[in-house]
Amino acid sequence: MRIALVNVPHPAIGSRIPDEQLPPLGLLCVGGPLIDDGHEVRLFDGEFGPVPLATLASDIAAFAPDAVLFGHSGSSSAQPIITAIAATIRTALPHATIVYGGVHPTYHWRDILAADPHVDIIVRGEGEATAAALFAALRAQAPIDSIRGLAFRDTDGRAIATPPAAAIADLDAHRIGWELIDHSRYSYWGGKRAVVIQFSRGCPHLCNYCGQRGFWTRWRHRDPRKLAAEIAHLHRSHGVEVFNFADENPSAGRKPWKAFLEALIAENISVTLVGSTRADDIVRDADILHLYKKAGFERFLMGMENTDEATLKLIRKGGTVAADREAIRLLRQHNILSMATWVAGFSDQSDRDLWHGLRQLIDYDPDQIQALYVTPHRWTPFFSLARDRRVVQDDRTKWDYKHQVLGMDRMPPWRLFLWVKAIEAAAQLRPQSLRRWAWNPDPKIRHAIRWYYRMGRRVWFHEIIGFLFRDRTRDQGMTLAQFAGETLEAEEESMVVERRARAA
Repeated sequence: MRIALVNVPHPAIGSRIPDEQLPPLGLLCVGGPLIDDGHEVRLFDGEFGPVPLATLASDIAAFAPDAVLFGHSGSSSAQPIITAIAATIRTALPHATIVYGGVHPTYHWRDILAADPHVDIIVRGEGEATAAALFAALRAQAPIDSIRGLAFRDTDGRAIATPPAAAIADLDAHRIGWELIDHSRYSYWGGKRAVVIQFSRGCPHLCNYCGQRGFWTRWRHRDPRKLAAEIAHLHRSHGVEVFNFADENPSAGRKPWKAFLEALIAENISVTLVGSTRADDIVRDADILHLYKKAGFERFLMGMENTDEATLKLIRKGGTVAADREAIRLLRQHNILSMATWVAGFSDQSDRDLWHGLRQLIDYDPDQIQALYVTPHRWTPFFSLARDRRVVQDDRTKWDYKHQVLGMDRMPPWRLFLWVKAIEAAAQLRPQSLRRWAWNPDPKIRHAIRWYYRMGRRVWFHEIIGFLFRDRTRDQGMTLAQFAGETLEAEEESMVVERRARAA
């Protein structure tokens, strides 16, 4: 079969501001097994430019694929864009099978199949094995109802789903289709050739605003030596300098993580590694942080979410303020940058709470901060806690953690926005931060700091202009449950009742 993998353009700030793009790892992970199965596969990446939707659809139609597979890491915020381009592709390619995979369709398959007549099949959960089985069946014109991890319409037009697919036990069993991209087009970290890589999937923790545990089911990791060898190959053969880890928690297992660091050091290459982890893992690994540095790590994003203990308890973060502070101190001791995420928009936050948050952030003294807004995706337990809160942003493309989507009890959206902008400016322009911007003994870290400040300045002003002229919030009196649907548990109960009614 001829298969088009499509990464749609996304309006998110992270996609548009840096003038740099990272390759879509999820689609490459699906593409490798499809190539090995003998399919003709081509990637269409709409993020460059971005490519206008009409042009992207025309390019896909010119390829004349038998099937089109959409996937996007933006998930919910990419959904309206995929809906729009799927309609255009259906007109140009009326006989092509349109498939959609990713986190959002995994949990919203009923909604999508009910509202979007142009999407034929949804791949639920991990895509490598499921997509390979699906396209093998389509090539053979065989039934697909025995393939686990799919959703589609039956002969009566009803949306149905097969049982979930089992989690992939061996993450090295399916190779990444690196040949689908031109490495010279992808960069990050200030013009350096870059890719996204993944050591592990899932997370052993149960933070209730995160869907990692539900989607990936359990924490698993790749073979440490095989991943180190793959990184070395990409560096030596394709000139890749920066490896951005997509893992939520790659260091969850100390033993395999240490083995990976040692294996990469043994490859004797000079690369830049950036990723996310938990503060308590950094504290746990205080005795091996020199291996982090030697392997090439230049920055870790740590999801601290808030500096208020009560809020951390509410979201079941599982960390502590003491661990957060110690992690930042330890990273600085090894000249590894720390980025702290700080989340605003909890319903009972007041001006006093935000002032306290600013003071705490400055006391933490991270190198960089990323201010986000709490976003209640339906597949997270936090959705149940927020189901009765009012929605103030009904444009799904803005559900990207950089726009306020839920109303607050004690302040209007404009005041929260002012607080967030003020907190970002105060944290990044304090004397300690400016001194680090001016000088660092490590040229690579100095480059990273200055690049981040350039991007941060552009993003800061872009968000202000967007808030004033493009992204206005509005309260239409609609609760989260009314806007996004009931919880997944409630939907499952209704499905059970529906199945029983059909059986009766």
